[in-house]
Amino acid sequence: MTAAILATCLSNGASSDGRPVFFFDIDNCLYPRSKKVHDMMKDLIRKYFTKHLELTADDARQLHEHYYRQYGLAIEGLVRHHKIDPMEYNRLVDDALPLENVLHPDEDLRNLILSIDRSKVKLWLFTNAYVTHGQRVVRLLGVEDLFDGMTFCDYAEGDELVCKPKKLAYERAMEQAGVSDKSKCFFIDDSWGNCRAAEEFGWGNVVLKLEPEDPEPEKKPCKWEIKELRELRDLFPELFKGSK
Repeated sequence: MTAAILATCLSNGASSDGRPVFFFDIDNCLYPRSKKVHDMMKDLIRKYFTKHLELTADDARQLHEHYYRQYGLAIEGLVRHHKIDPMEYNRLVDDALPLENVLHPDEDLRNLILSIDRSKVKLWLFTNAYVTHGQRVVRLLGVEDLFDGMTFCDYAEGDELVCKPKKLAYERAMEQAGVSDKSKCFFIDDSWGNCRAAEEFGWGNVVLKLEPEDPEPEKKPCKWEIKELRELRDLFPELFKGSK
């Protein structure tokens, strides 16, 4: 990620110029689930639970799943109830992922994002990961220069981390991206819960990202769902170059 974008990520807020903002989740959204980054992360998380909490493999699995369901992030349960060092956790889990082995420049992704008319919409990353992980992913995908900034979960904040699907996370994303009108917020995420929370928060254009093999959810979390990012052209043609 460029120094300019990093500065925006860490600033208190971006200037508002009236443009809508399109918030993009990163993991399992900008790249497909078949890359198995989530599986690699899950393995490292459970190893961390096993070693640092002195749990059996089965107990580590159950506690990991419990914290994920309760807080949206396993690390918040660890910080709240076990007083772990979140930055050490990040070093041993997210930053330890061998992403270079599975993520590579994606020309189709880059061309799709380049075809969005930046005079009409601001592009913003919105992730539950720490900034170093988000930076690494978009750099490896070759799209680090195509976004105006990033809202991330700041692991160094303290006992209560701000992450999706908490309302405060969406409020923070709007503040940092410089948008005050919820109807001007576009959002795509692979998480049912995150999309549902965004919809309930009042964001006007929420999209659930599914995989091609995924069945449609029995209960829709939001108005739209797609299986390929290129379908965004059909949903929101007004945001792409060449539209009137």
